[in-house]
Amino acid sequence: MAGDVLSQNEIDALLSALSTGEMDADELKKENKKQRIRTYDFKRALRFSKDQIRSLTRIHENYARMLINVFSAQLRNVVQVSVVSVDQIPYEEFIRSVPKVTILNVIAVPPLEGHIIMEVNPNIAYAMLDRLLGGQGESGGKISNLTEIETSLVRNLLEKTLDSMREAWSSIAEIEPETSEFEVNPQFLQVISPNEIVIVISLNVQIGDETGMINLCIPHVTLEPIVSKLSVHYWMQSSKKEPNVQEVEQLKEQINDAELQVVAELGKADISIEDFLALDAGDVIRLQTSVHNPLTIYVGEQPKFIAQPGKVSRKVAVQILDDVKRRNEKNER
Repeated sequence: MAGDVLSQNEIDALLSALSTGEMDADELKKENKKQRIRTYDFKRALRFSKDQIRSLTRIHENYARMLINVFSAQLRNVVQVSVVSVDQIPYEEFIRSVPKVTILNVIAVPPLEGHIIMEVNPNIAYAMLDRLLGGQGESGGKISNLTEIETSLVRNLLEKTLDSMREAWSSIAEIEPETSEFEVNPQFLQVISPNEIVIVISLNVQIGDETGMINLCIPHVTLEPIVSKLSVHYWMQSSKKEPNVQEVEQLKEQINDAELQVVAELGKADISIEDFLALDAGDVIRLQTSVHNPLTIYVGEQPKFIAQPGKVSRKVAVQILDDVKRRNEKNER
């Protein structure tokens, strides 16, 4: 049932008002009809479904976890990054919401069209600068004009986050992010139409005692070619897809480079703890294996081959005679 449930006292008061004439039933009906009509702003037409918003949230939650590692390593301090909100609003509204002077990193994401705007709040930007210059990570207040050194430091730091962006987006698109522009005044930045719908992902960043926001502004035109991949149906299909030839070959190469321990076992023996503690140099331990029997070769901890001992160029060696599994099958026959 829509709406709030009235208590018995509220119902009694409503009936009393109708009976005494304090409230007109016809006016009440008209009011209910008015409430069914909602104002719709075509300038703010929603382009993304709730399902797609959830997918973008998952992608950028993964991105936030990667940023923790990047910032913590570069700033040599504990950094916390988390997704606060994911909203779709007109670009004009986004520009009005950011400070008059802030850090704006415009990122090209080929092969997709358009750009992604990374806006770093001045409070957290100065904290980052302070850490990069050897300070405690304290905010210096309002940004006026960054020096060339400060601009270079911030730009280099933000460029180190592009690899994380590429990896976070790899599940839906292979992009190559690169810095296109670097600005401190949002009024000079007009990358799309003011009425264009954008996705704004707000990340809360904490460096020591300083906190601030990093906002990612992604225009609809940038996401339009891959918007179908943001659905749950695509994610379920992609999770079940078979690996392609390139992925299989890459996996084979990684496996081939893995190192395994190979051990040739000469034999085994069982002795008591008393005899073990009494062992000394020159003592002989009698093995249960005859010198005429072949040796077992272990790969890792698994018996794999049957071999015989020998020498190659004055070095101890073994010659593989058979496979353990194949020999066992022959013996069973």
